[in-house]
Amino acid sequence: MLLLWGGGAHSSDFEKVISLANLLGAWKKFSKGKHSSPEVAVFELNLESNLFTLHETLAAERWTNDPYRLKHITDPKPRRIHVASVRDRVLFQVMYRYLYDAFDATFIHDSYASREHKGTHAGVDRFGVFAHKVSANYTRPAFALKCDIRKFFDSIDHATLFSLIARKVKDPQLLSLISRIIASFETTSRKGLPLGNVTSQIFANIYLNELDQFVKHELKAQHYLRYCDDFVILDRSSTTLVTHIPRIHAFLAEKLLLELHPRKVTIRKLRQGIDFLGYVSLPHYRVLRTRTKHRMLKRVNERNLAAYGGLLAHCNGEKMWRQVESVLSKRAG
Repeated sequence: MLLLWGGGAHSSDFEKVISLANLLGAWKKFSKGKHSSPEVAVFELNLESNLFTLHETLAAERWTNDPYRLKHITDPKPRRIHVASVRDRVLFQVMYRYLYDAFDATFIHDSYASREHKGTHAGVDRFGVFAHKVSANYTRPAFALKCDIRKFFDSIDHATLFSLIARKVKDPQLLSLISRIIASFETTSRKGLPLGNVTSQIFANIYLNELDQFVKHELKAQHYLRYCDDFVILDRSSTTLVTHIPRIHAFLAEKLLLELHPRKVTIRKLRQGIDFLGYVSLPHYRVLRTRTKHRMLKRVNERNLAAYGGLLAHCNGEKMWRQVESVLSKRAG
């Protein structure tokens, strides 16, 4: 969805962003594949009226969020997501697109979460490129530092996030609206973003772009990539990677009010295999991580067969595919 910058030459960014054309485009983007949902169907029954009312509420700067609905999911570990109302999700889609267009060009190339033409498969392919390069095609010793940020979404500081956005967004009405979206949810006082909001995806990338820039420009790490709050640095020297850890820890604590997960900071030889983005990357080949294999065999059916085939297409998955077919055959018999 591209924002339609209508509204006249003298319209503010705020007026352009909340235009009816953009709200309608956001509705089409959001509702695709969701028309069987009861709440989406109810909103659609009076679509024109609902979008006009949302536009008027935004234009008058009277928007406040509807209550979030708590939902428990397993993906694969149990998570609590907070689902916004259909009305608010239309707005969040517009704001996501605006912020994406404003900020994406400022992000590093090797940030892979919630970005067009990126994703887990692109990230793990890039890891493979880095691994071959830093190890001279696995002819030299090389290492990977893997890190994870503790309770990332729950720990994002609202004031820090807003200040990062305000560096680039200057329209005061837009900033006021963004401030209200950020403040619409908290886990503790003025901290936390809701899992499930499309805006949380772009907010997370804006927030951790600060870490990306630090690692690239201050630590001078050439082989670094990040997917949401998981990131990895490859280097020929394990000593160099060890020295990075306290500096990353200090930067996160001082600048972003975050901390590394103490049990998820590891340095391993590339030859040992690196578990990253759902795959274990080994010299010259890649396999699914073990728990993903077990989950796949437990849940496989005709409906998800194509999706599992796509997952296996990005690794050496021929043996696993035969196991999947065997499980399906036994269940059919």
